[in-house]
Amino acid sequence: HLLLFLLFAGPFNCFASYSRATELFYSLNEGLPAGVLIGSLARDLRLSTAGGQRPAAPQPPLSFTLASRGLGGQYVQLDNRSGELHTSAVEIDREALCMESSGATVFGGAAAVSSSSPSSESCLLLLDVLVLPQEYFRLVKVKIAIRDVNDNAPHFPVPHIRLSVPENAPVNTRLAIEHPALDPDVGTNSVQTYRLQDNYGVFTLDVEENESGERTPYLIVMGSLDRETREEYVTVIVAEDGGTPPLVGSATLTIGISDINDNCPQFSDSQLNVTLYGNSSLGTHVATVHAVDMDLGSNAQITYSYSQKVPQPSRDLFHLDESTGTITLSSKVDGDTPRLHRLIILGNGPGCIPAVITVLVTIIKVMMRPPEVVPRFIANEAEGVVYLKELEPINTPIAFFTIKDPDEKYKVNCYLDGDGPFRLSPYKPYNNEYLLETTKPLDYETQQLYEISVVAWNSEGFHVNRIIKVQVLDDNDNSPVFSQQLIELSIEENNVPNAFLTKLHATDADSGERGQVSYFLGPDAPSYFSLDKATGVLTVSTQLDREEKEKYRYTVKAVDSGFPPRESIATVTITVLDKNDNSPRFINKDFSFFVPENFPGFGEIGVISVTDADAGQNGWVALSVLNGSDIFVIDTGKGVLRAKVSLDREQQSSYVLWIEAVDGGDPALSSTAKITILLLDINDNPPLVLFPQSNMSYLLVLPSTLPGSPITEVYAVDKDTGMNAVIAYSIIGRRGPRPESFRIDPKTGNITLEESLMQNDYGLYRLLVKVSDHGYPEPLHSTVMVNLFVNDTVSNESYIESLLRKEPDISIEEKQPQISIEPTHKKMESASCMPTLVALSIISLGSIALVTGMGIYICLRKGKKHHRADENVEVQIPLNGRINLHMLEKKPMEISNI
Repeated sequence: HLLLFLLFAGPFNCFASYSRATELFYSLNEGLPAGVLIGSLARDLRLSTAGGQRPAAPQPPLSFTLASRGLGGQYVQLDNRSGELHTSAVEIDREALCMESSGATVFGGAAAVSSSSPSSESCLLLLDVLVLPQEYFRLVKVKIAIRDVNDNAPHFPVPHIRLSVPENAPVNTRLAIEHPALDPDVGTNSVQTYRLQDNYGVFTLDVEENESGERTPYLIVMGSLDRETREEYVTVIVAEDGGTPPLVGSATLTIGISDINDNCPQFSDSQLNVTLYGNSSLGTHVATVHAVDMDLGSNAQITYSYSQKVPQPSRDLFHLDESTGTITLSSKVDGDTPRLHRLIILGNGPGCIPAVITVLVTIIKVMMRPPEVVPRFIANEAEGVVYLKELEPINTPIAFFTIKDPDEKYKVNCYLDGDGPFRLSPYKPYNNEYLLETTKPLDYETQQLYEISVVAWNSEGFHVNRIIKVQVLDDNDNSPVFSQQLIELSIEENNVPNAFLTKLHATDADSGERGQVSYFLGPDAPSYFSLDKATGVLTVSTQLDREEKEKYRYTVKAVDSGFPPRESIATVTITVLDKNDNSPRFINKDFSFFVPENFPGFGEIGVISVTDADAGQNGWVALSVLNGSDIFVIDTGKGVLRAKVSLDREQQSSYVLWIEAVDGGDPALSSTAKITILLLDINDNPPLVLFPQSNMSYLLVLPSTLPGSPITEVYAVDKDTGMNAVIAYSIIGRRGPRPESFRIDPKTGNITLEESLMQNDYGLYRLLVKVSDHGYPEPLHSTVMVNLFVNDTVSNESYIESLLRKEPDISIEEKQPQISIEPTHKKMESASCMPTLVALSIISLGSIALVTGMGIYICLRKGKKHHRADENVEVQIPLNGRINLHMLEKKPMEISNI
């Protein structure tokens, strides 16, 4: 810091003469690990030499320093010597970095973060780097553009979106969906498309992009709507970005159909006939008309009025309540009152043609005063309506009725007219007193309103009706009822998050709040299932994996709002359907099989085991041989590997195959495994004698050959391996003057002279050599005839060849060859010295005799040479004319212990 202070505190003109401002631009992806190279300042600034010229004297090393480690400096590491800029251990998050800066440039001395706007694709990390020493001083402005990667999935700001659509909305009506999905990523990694999981055949989505690049989804009406048929649609809206692979987010979309006045009032009947006695008192109920409008709220408001065709006298006689449609007697009937009245009543709705009903009122004139019915109510009563709670006990009293004749001349009787659980009985011991009571508990859900009449008549047949309405009050006596007790669902695995499963529906026969149903998951439901309390929409928040769990079973509850609340339980079962998302899997990556050669064709070499975690057709696996199919075949069902032909190790000792497993999915998935087949050797090849090449060849052996000298060799090879290729040599037949003069090395096949040759030993020697391997269980062998002609010269070849053509009379020696084995240490047994001394004496005497014999033999040979001085010198003829034993190629044998 002191050095920086001195540099900046010096004269400004001096500073200006040495400094140069430079800008470097780099770019990198967000989220990279520590140590990733961003760029080399020394290389990009070409600072290897000062001014591009070679310095006359050694210059001090360059030094690179961040002017200040501010906000941007924490994300990079600058090598002070090399000038290389690397990412630091603090991971760069483009969304957090640029959102925090909010479009401003924060200077921490010389480090800052810059973004033109939070939603822009431009996100710059600004660094100020000082290059020292002063001779090369410059201020380097480094700008690092942070590229966006698709590391954020779209998400909706609210989990539930509600949209209202009028039922008369025409086709192609567009409604903007508030709360569009948000994605902190930019460009193609941001939200690109929207879709509905279930469009019910009447909706679709479109996306509009404004000038700032924001995409807003619009709901488009594709078919006619009718609130009276269906007042609500519940689906899932899915937002998908343009990354690779794309990421998605979802929310529940509830589309409510708002009512319009598209229905008019209607009466169930066109005419109503009513009879009224002329002595009826004022306010007597005559009739009630009722029209129905299928709309809601103000659109369903109905008022009643008389038609203009109704004459004024009828209007004055009968009062019509415009709200309830109730007709009552409003003036007294006298002798001048017409006996028939035709009342035309209109049911009026907003913007509708009125519905029409005709009420015919017939008035019966009475000359005497009718009986009187005087009620005294015990239960709650208001305006002629008695209110009783459901589940009231039997014999609940409602009212007392006093029946009397005003003229006191006639006997008056009384009875109850109308349906319902009611009884009217005399109340003893009083006369003309009657008690109205219930006969069984009332049920609001069965019937809410009863209309009964207490009828009194006298002996002259005159009747009087007293109409009583009984309104049953609801109580929370019903639990919610699911439409299905067992709800069976299915969904494909690898579903999108917050996928819609179903909408539960339960009804409660109670009214008001007591009939409002809320939905809850049972305690056994996994946490990643969610149930909307109000709508009953069941969703799953995570992807399901059939291979992890195929069946889900848990309970759901429907609870009403009564006090105390009542509930019912249903069971939800979800079956996760399989998708082909698992490749076949071999139990081993590499298979090795050991098979003896000459294995019969189509024999079982081994079994290739493979599994597939998918189910059904997706889990069916077919095996095939990718290479070597002309030799090998595999059983697709059982996985048994077979060879079409017998295999010979001597032709090929091993095979490497690649087996492919393909499942039955669409598209199909596959995997491969390596198969190694090693052929085990069996003893199926006898030794092959390479030398001598013929039983008719011979070799001249000079009589002067010293004992122990090598004469010739038998050389053979075996195509087998291991002990099957270990060869032993032995002489099994001899013929000649002194045939035991030659021996063969059982291991090398070298034939050597054992004893000195005498004059009597001249002639043709024929040795039958057996060449045998050590195969198991039965060794194989070959034989060859080795011909040796002991003489000084070959004077008559035709004679020798004639001897060779004769069938030799050789007796076979049944003696197994002995292979040289490494001697093992044996314990020395103690013995007396006497046998040793005797043996040494015999050996000494034998040596003296041998030396004496050799001297006599040499003298005789010299005498014979003087007699043959004048004879022609004959040349030694080797076997087959020109065979060079030492030049013969000997192939080494490999012994493999498999």
